Amino acid sequence: MPDSDTGAPPRVVLVTAATLAVALAVAVAVFALTQPSADSADSGPLPLVPVPAPFAGSPGCTTLLGAVPAELTSNGASLKVRSLAAPAPPATVAWGTTDPLVLRCGLDRPPELTPTAALRQVNGVQWLQVPGEGASTWYVVDREVYAALTVPDSAGTGPLQQISDTVAAKLPSRPLRFS
Repeated sequence: MPDSDTGAPPRVVLVTAATLAVALAVAVAVFALTQPSADSADSGPLPLVPVPAPFAGSPGCTTLLGAVPAELTSNGASLKVRSLAAPAPPATVAWGTTDPLVLRCGLDRPPELTPTAALRQVNGVQWLQVPGEGASTWYVVDREVYAALTVPDSAGTGPLQQISDTVAAKLPSRPLRFS
């Protein structure tokens, strides 16, 4: 019933409405603080599916992974090394948060590597590109071990060039092997 002097709602209705508004604001704040943000999910340990890497413990992989840069540059952005969720695949390193790049070493020869496969040479390293959905995997095919760099389609060419420089500096080239 309105206040007879001013026409305003009764005081009890105003107090109840204010209390409900404050309670709603507190509930929203608590919910927001207890939910993981997209940024924290992207920057936490990266879960990766293991792939067969029978030569992951080889000296070539130890040399290569010991020399990879702590950060890569892609489209002008700096991508830092990212920790991997346990159990982490052996001889694997990743960079970046959203759409990370992943380097794996010690893999079997990619079945797509044939005498007629189209190869690209980047900074002295021969790569075989295997396109995928949303990313391509680039295989180093002319070194003592096979390594693969999975690069999202949104990335620039900088990471491939930087990893090529590391491969060229640390692993001597070898003739291609098709069997």
